Amino acid sequence: MRTKHILLSILAATLTWETVRAATKPNILFLNTDQWRASATGYAGDPNVKTPHLDRLAKEALNFRNAVSVLPVCTPYRAALLTGRYPTTTGMFLNDLHLPEAELCMAEIFNTAGYDTGYIGKWHLDGNGRESYIPPERRQGWKYWKAAECDHNYHRSHYYSGTNRTKQYWEGYDTYAQTKDAAQFLRDRAKTAQPFVLMLSYGTPHFPHETAPKELQALYPPEKIILPPSVPAKLADQARKEAQGYYAHCTALDQCIGDLLQTLADTGLASNTIVVFSSDHGESLGCHGVPPKQKQVPWNESAGIPFLLRVPGVAPRTVHTPITTPDVLPTLLSLCGLTVPDSVEGEDLSPIIKSGQDADRAALYMAVAPFIKSSPQHNTPYRAIRTDRYTYARNLKGPWLLYDNANDPYSTNNLAQRPEQQALVEKLDARLQAGLKRTRDDFRAPEEYLKAWNYRVGPDGSIPYVGGSAQQTPRRSTE
Repeated sequence: MRTKHILLSILAATLTWETVRAATKPNILFLNTDQWRASATGYAGDPNVKTPHLDRLAKEALNFRNAVSVLPVCTPYRAALLTGRYPTTTGMFLNDLHLPEAELCMAEIFNTAGYDTGYIGKWHLDGNGRESYIPPERRQGWKYWKAAECDHNYHRSHYYSGTNRTKQYWEGYDTYAQTKDAAQFLRDRAKTAQPFVLMLSYGTPHFPHETAPKELQALYPPEKIILPPSVPAKLADQARKEAQGYYAHCTALDQCIGDLLQTLADTGLASNTIVVFSSDHGESLGCHGVPPKQKQVPWNESAGIPFLLRVPGVAPRTVHTPITTPDVLPTLLSLCGLTVPDSVEGEDLSPIIKSGQDADRAALYMAVAPFIKSSPQHNTPYRAIRTDRYTYARNLKGPWLLYDNANDPYSTNNLAQRPEQQALVEKLDARLQAGLKRTRDDFRAPEEYLKAWNYRVGPDGSIPYVGGSAQQTPRRSTE
C-alpha cells in the first residue's frame, strides 16, 4: 500500500487540477462487454449478426484487428485492464479473486489528474461473494458507482448505488437500464468543465443466451445461422441454438451503444471524448470442439476481442499492430496527456495511433491455471502471442499451435508440427520467450502458481470452488 501512495504522490506532483483544466483533457467513455468475440460484428465480417451502430463506429474509429484478452476469463482481464499489469505479476489469474487495494488502478490515476470517474455494471474484482456489497474502499477509486460484483440474471440483475448497502435491481433487461443510467451520467457531466472517465461494464452477451430479448432472438432463426468451418458436426445444433440468443444480446448492445453515441453527439461531448468498445474475452460457440459458453483457450474465438478506439482528431483506420489488455491503460493515459506510472507493465501504443503507422510487435496472452471443467481436454495451460499475421502458442510440452491468420482465418490448419515450418516456429517461440522474460514469467505448472499465491488446492490437485469462488488465503504483497 505504501508503494501505491508513493506513486500517487508522484503523479499528483506532475499534474495539478489547474493544468488539467487549462489543457482541456479529453473524456473517456469505455464500453466494455462480456464474452463478445472479435468476429461477432458486421464490420468484422460475421454473416449472421446485425450491428449497424458498431459498423458505423468502426468507420469513425481505429479498428484494432489483432486485439487479444491477456487471459480470456472475466476477473483476470478486468484486473489487467485496470492495473496495466500481467496476471502472473498480480496473481489475478482466476475468476472471483479479490484485487488488492495495494494495486494502483485506472480510476485512482485519473482521479489524481482531476478527472471525475464513474463505474456502471459488472465489477467481478472483489472476491467476497457475487452478491455482496462492495464498500468504497474496495472500488479502486471509482466515484460514481452503480455496480454489482457479478450477476447474469439479466431480467432481475442487482446493483448497489453509492454508499447504500441495500441491494437494488435494474428495471427490466439490465443492458437497457444500464445504458439509460450511463446516458444520464453523460448529460450531467456535459454541464460541467471537469473531464471524466465512465466505465460501462455490460454483462451481455455472456450466457445465459436464451434470456436475450425475444424480439431480437426472432432475427436469428437457428436453422439460418451460418457456422464457421471450425465447428464440428456434433456441436452444430447446440452451437446454433446458443448463437441465436448470443447474437440477440449483441444486437441489443449495438442498439444501446448507438444510443450512447447519439447522447455524446447531442450533448456536444463527442468532440472531446475518447470512445472505447471492447470485451473481456470471446466465446467459443463450438469452434475447435470447444463447447459453447467456454473461453480460456488460445483460439481467436476465445482470446480475440473487438477493440475500437475513436479518438477526436485522429483519422479512422484499420490497425494491424497487436494489442493486449495491459497495453490499454498506458495508451489511454498518454492520449490524455497523463504520466504512465512505473507500476504499469503494458506498452503505450499512442505513438502508433498518432503516427498512423503500424509497428511490428507481439501481443502476449495466456492461461495460467485454466478451469474448463466441462471440457477437460481443453484444460491446458499455455502462453501465446499474436503478431500481425500469426497466432503461436506453446503448452508445457513445447510448441502447440501455429496458425497463419492471413491464409487460415478460421484456424483450421495447425502448422506447429510441420517440418517445413520449424524455422518459423523457432522465430515465433523466441518472440514469445522474450515476452515471458520481460514479464518475469518462467511458465511453470499451474500448481506452482497456485502455491506461490497461497490459493488452496484440493487433494486431487483441482482448484476448489464454493459458490463459484476460488478459495483464496491472504496473499503476499504484489510489490
